[in-house]
Amino acid sequence: MPRFAANLSMMFTEWEFLDRFKAASNAGFEAAEFLFPYEHPPEKVGLALVGAELEQALFNLPPGDFAKGERGIAALAGREEEFRAGIDTALAYVHETGVKRLHMMAGLADPADVSAQAIYRASIAYAADRLAEHGIDLLLEPINGRDMPGYFLNDFDQAAAYVRESGRPNVKLQFDMYHCELIHGDVSGKLKALFPLVGHVQIARAAGRHEPDASGPDYPLLFAELDGLGYDGFVGCEYRPQAGTLEGLGWFSDYRKPDLHKPDIRDIV
Repeated sequence: MPRFAANLSMMFTEWEFLDRFKAASNAGFEAAEFLFPYEHPPEKVGLALVGAELEQALFNLPPGDFAKGERGIAALAGREEEFRAGIDTALAYVHETGVKRLHMMAGLADPADVSAQAIYRASIAYAADRLAEHGIDLLLEPINGRDMPGYFLNDFDQAAAYVRESGRPNVKLQFDMYHCELIHGDVSGKLKALFPLVGHVQIARAAGRHEPDASGPDYPLLFAELDGLGYDGFVGCEYRPQAGTLEGLGWFSDYRKPDLHKPDIRDIV
């Protein structure tokens, strides 16, 4: 059965950020992920995580000026020094959270631009080697052009090619089924083809990026396929609740961790 990580940038937004960890744990999640922790001191993020008894599944390297529309800088000319400094920033949060996976956002650039390709490859090599010193995987994620127009890495096969070209065992594919559905369709086929490269999985319903269901992608089927493939990582719930986080967790009832302080209703019945 898959293990799930609540994405605290999108879920549990009814709480302040540092309170979302405990709310996610109380709802039955085993882990947390989020986009960026950098507005909060590393030690406070670590304490919130430990206090909630959650594992940190993932977060992103610094993306440049996200508030002004930047979506990563790994493929951008003239930003190499800032990119490298961002890894040092992220490592302070690695130390406090114990996270084993970091996602590197590429940025807004033409995927066919040879210069951007070269810069991106160099960023992969540098980041992967730095993170390997700390036992961290570097993840590359294709993002669909509807949600992020102009994003450099917008194709799963191209992302897989960059993973393979890197020649580094800690460079892996972040397989977001939502993005795959919008870019390619046939999530099941693409997952099976690329599974040896996968380092993390994320989910959301294609329609509206809401709670997962069988409407597309077919998540009950895909969860079974993850089990069959032997996936033992976390599945990140990177979706926007349609009508409140807790109100939308009906899909999660069969997957939540047991509350050790209360008898399981199935045991009573």
